[in-house]
Amino acid sequence: MEASIAYGLILTFFCVGYLAIIFEFIVKLNKTAVALFMGVICWTIYFLGNLQPLDVDVADLAERLSDTSEILFFLLGAMTLVELIDSHNGFQTVMRLIHTHSKRHLLWTVSFFAFFLSALLDNLTTTILMISILKKLVPNKKSRLTFSCMVIIAANAGGAWTPIGDVTTTMLWIQGQITTLKVMNEIFFPSLVCMMVPLLIYTYSMKKGITLKEPLIVEEKVPGAKLVFVMGIASLLLVPIFHWVTGMPPYMAILIALSILWFVTDILHNKYEHRQHLRIPHILTKVDVSNILFFLGILMTIDALDSIGFLESVASWLQTNIGNLPVTVTLIGIFSAIIDNVPLVAATMGMYSIEQFPQDSSLWMMIAYAAGTGGSLLLIGSSAGVAMMGMEKIGFFQYMKKATLPALAGFLIGMFVYIISIS
Repeated sequence: MEASIAYGLILTFFCVGYLAIIFEFIVKLNKTAVALFMGVICWTIYFLGNLQPLDVDVADLAERLSDTSEILFFLLGAMTLVELIDSHNGFQTVMRLIHTHSKRHLLWTVSFFAFFLSALLDNLTTTILMISILKKLVPNKKSRLTFSCMVIIAANAGGAWTPIGDVTTTMLWIQGQITTLKVMNEIFFPSLVCMMVPLLIYTYSMKKGITLKEPLIVEEKVPGAKLVFVMGIASLLLVPIFHWVTGMPPYMAILIALSILWFVTDILHNKYEHRQHLRIPHILTKVDVSNILFFLGILMTIDALDSIGFLESVASWLQTNIGNLPVTVTLIGIFSAIIDNVPLVAATMGMYSIEQFPQDSSLWMMIAYAAGTGGSLLLIGSSAGVAMMGMEKIGFFQYMKKATLPALAGFLIGMFVYIISIS
């Protein structure tokens, strides 16, 4: 098979599969099945196309699957920890702290919680945690939509201004393009603006004085609830510290935290037959594996596009035809809502060298901001959005109708604020 034909087939399958995921409610095909099929077919074409020697193809696939697996194991561990805390009714204390009958008040509280928590944890873990709490605070799914969309926007914005808050910022940090204090100092305010703009839009779109009709659901106490809650939250907060101290990837911290909580809950509950639902084996049956497999399929497909050089070609085209760096980076941020931001940032790091743009230059700061916040424009533009799609069963167009324009306004104004600040 000629290289040009292979490229064309991979792009065709990506476009068709992407449309099938978007129009899932019309084609009646589960998005997870489509994503997995799309990922495997794209790699099959890559192999059959003889674009590289077979051993190189296998090594490339293995390396990319290894990187993807790190994200999936992290997702699996974080979701299990959150489910474990939830099964022990551990979020009751947090819910009492932020509960209010005012929709506006709750929207602001949840948004700022997500913004600052994602800077300490990461946008994915924060989204899983906040959506779990929102399900308890606002049981009605329709009433919860605005809050859920705002969690995605706030978590992505909050994750952009620290080296551990978003995987793309972490990539730039590890490779030496940015330093901790510099990125926190320069990107914090643009990220805050990025969140505040849609927050204000949502606030003023709500009728003044409107209240939540649902009362706070107070659940009975569960043995070991406080211990599991404290250890679970501490484990999530210690993930970036573990990564910083040991240099090991974050998923290792999640796995060791999960194993420790597994020991603790076994000791607490193994003697009692009526508490078996509080142990990890049962908790794992409640984790949305379909969502994890969907994430796997999407990342495999994006990796195939990256392997054929498509993403690098897009980045190079932008550089050649646009030229203006702020505009180029802004477009990269917008593209990250359609194509995963990780390979886009990787391609950008290859396109611009640290010799051309020294450490902590404005280019790297703009990339950190744009790649971290641009994914909020579409539901599948970030790992946080993908996680929320699985947890809330929100459709692609449902999110687009509610969140894309407010998120775009915040993204563009935040970028403008940063450009003004350095000019």
